Amino acid sequence: MTRAEEFEELRPLLFSIAYRILGSVAEAEDAVQETWLRYESAPTQPVSAKAFLSAAVTRISIDVLRSARVRREEYVGEWFPEPLLTDPYEDPARSAELADSVSMAALLLLERLSPLERAIFVLREVFGFGFGEIASAVGRSEAACRQLAVRARRHMDAGRPRFDADRQERERLATRFFDALRGGDVAGLQELLAADVQLAGDGGGKVPALARTVSGAEKVARLLATVFPWLVRIDVTLEPHEVNGQPGAIFRDRDSKVLFTVTLDVLGGQIQTIRAVSNPDKLAHVGPVADAWAVSREFNQTRRRPSWRA
Repeated sequence: MTRAEEFEELRPLLFSIAYRILGSVAEAEDAVQETWLRYESAPTQPVSAKAFLSAAVTRISIDVLRSARVRREEYVGEWFPEPLLTDPYEDPARSAELADSVSMAALLLLERLSPLERAIFVLREVFGFGFGEIASAVGRSEAACRQLAVRARRHMDAGRPRFDADRQERERLATRFFDALRGGDVAGLQELLAADVQLAGDGGGKVPALARTVSGAEKVARLLATVFPWLVRIDVTLEPHEVNGQPGAIFRDRDSKVLFTVTLDVLGGQIQTIRAVSNPDKLAHVGPVADAWAVSREFNQTRRRPSWRA
């Protein structure tokens, strides 16, 4: 097998490691590409392609994350990971666990860890790497890696997100939610929301977005039931889609361009959190991005326009 073939075989794993460390599709793809360049230029063939490539993508991702953290501290409004529609790494035996590890809630929790802790946690807890492999990847002793892994696990366990285990049940609830949203059904929406549900948006200061998090079932239901029917009037459509391993949707303008994505956290048969990502810089990999300001102007004009009845 050639180096290129070995790399392509391992590319899904490398991307999945990088995305969980970075929370960015674009940065993960760049990290994987840089990993290939290092592999291609290695003077001798590594004993294990998987070990070499996993270590390389981990080191690159740690370096990228350290610089990215400075930018995230200056970010305007809420910062959410870039939405991921499909995780290319598949392990049927651990599909539910892998999906939960890539959820928005889990990735936001990982933000509390240092870049080194985050990388060690991802390699150990998500992908099951041995401490010898991890030590080689991050350039620390096995003992140090074990200590960092314990510390990272403690932080994660303290706030680890929980989701309903039954995937089909989550999807059924999401279907009911989006049906109620299309119909502007306040009561139907409120029935599906947890009492302390939170609705938050990430526009990055570049497009219209929620100024602050909205909390409470009644407030969230009324806001959603008020806004979405007006969006329908200007031909905004809702396309249910799994996002970051959880129920979600892609919202598109009349030209089918991506306006924003939504993810739902479901627990106890109710929706606990709704996160919308509308920052255009985070949507380019999903598809052509809509002009959110133009949609916003049309939305406001439509709402001000009198509704005449015969």
